[in-house]
Amino acid sequence: MTIQGGGQAQSSHHHAEWREKSHPLAGLLASHGAALSDDRSVTITLTDWQVARVVREAAVVPGLTALPAGLDDFGELHGAVLPLLDDAAYSRSTLRALLVLGAFPPDGSERELTDVARQLDLSPSTTHRYIGTWMAVGLLEQHPRSRRYRRAPPDGPASNGRQG
Repeated sequence: MTIQGGGQAQSSHHHAEWREKSHPLAGLLASHGAALSDDRSVTITLTDWQVARVVREAAVVPGLTALPAGLDDFGELHGAVLPLLDDAAYSRSTLRALLVLGAFPPDGSERELTDVARQLDLSPSTTHRYIGTWMAVGLLEQHPRSRRYRRAPPDGPASNGRQG
């Protein structure tokens, strides 16, 4: 199997028509962005996001099963965490990491690192370290072209196919 990213299938219409008539799965494959070649190999065309996700999933160590409850409402999270930041009984770094993760909308909207840093009153380098950590465990992902970040989909590497 060949996986190609960021482009369109490279077969001609005539070729695709011939394969569709000669193999019962060719039409189904073509309707999903895949193609059956003459040598019976399958080519799947993926978007840049999909390629990045495949690479990330292959590199992520399993462990996290779901996002902690309460991260979907940033205002509520911020209100709960803010008073704890100055209390020596709690880990300031852990609380800030939760705020960084919570700053990304659950709907998958992309955000720039500098916007998150500004919102949380953190330096861009500190925000980058937190984002990099959340990416390493599969809870955030970065668009390969825009370089913006978003929450990884719930069925992504963080869940590893398990229900949380």
